[in-house]
Parts: sequence; structure tokens; C-alpha cells
Amino acid sequence: MRQDSRLSRMLHVLLHMAARDEPLTSDQIAHMLRTNPVVVRRTMAGLREAGYAASEKGHRGGWRLACDLKKVTLLDIHRAVGGPTLFAIGHESDHPSCAVERAVNEALDDALEAAEALLLERLGAVTLDQLSKSFSKSLRAHRRAH
Repeated sequence: MRQDSRLSRMLHVLLHMAARDEPLTSDQIAHMLRTNPVVVRRTMAGLREAGYAASEKGHRGGWRLACDLKKVTLLDIHRAVGGPTLFAIGHESDHPSCAVERAVNEALDDALEAAEALLLERLGAVTLDQLSKSFSKSLRAHRRAH
């Protein structure tokens, strides 16, 4: 699983978990995300360690939510899955000898720091409950239309 997609993929999984009464197996999640169950278990481990998901072994086992959706933000999940890098742009070199490149790096650093602070603030303002309600509302509208 690509690091930059980890947050959105885990949010996807958590919303599916919230909508179900039974646990999801690593195989089911892997199929949903088009990845390998081993990758799922590795990534879900961060959610388990943070107390947002729990795993049960054996028949009828799998992954379940272990948190109050009203108390967990997108920022919490971002941090639980390893806080992957938010932006793919950056420096060619961390210690350039060229004065022009140093000036460009400084300008990029300032812009990226401001953008990251804003994004983290926004992620901290949205709860899983809000996301789940939005998903449920969209699903109901889709079902009515079809």
C-alpha cells in the first residue's frame, strides 16, 4: 500500500467497519483495498495500538471498531497509520551549494509548512462520526435514486 494513500484507505476501511455489525477479516479488507492481507494486518496494527480497532482471532474473528467515532478525528487516524508525508514535493538537495537553490528551498519550506499546518488543523476538525454520517446520507440518497 502506498504511504500517501494509507490515510484515505484506512478511513475507507473504518467507515465500512462502522456500517457493519460483524468483523471484517484481513482478507476481506485486502480485497476491498486491492492489496495483500499481510499489508492490511501491518497497517491495521497501528489502528489497534492506538485503540481505534481491535482484532479477534478464530472463526468469526476479524477487525472491529474499538472507539467512539465522535471522539476520533481524521488527524488521529493520520497519526495512527504512521503520519505519512502529506506532500510529495520537496527539495532536490537538502544542502545545496547553489544560492538560487537555497532560496528556492526556503520559499518551498515556508509554503509547505503553512499548507501542512492548515491541513492538519482541518484533519483535526473532522471526526469519524461526521464522516460516517456523510457516508450514510450519500448511501441513502443513492438507494433512493436507484
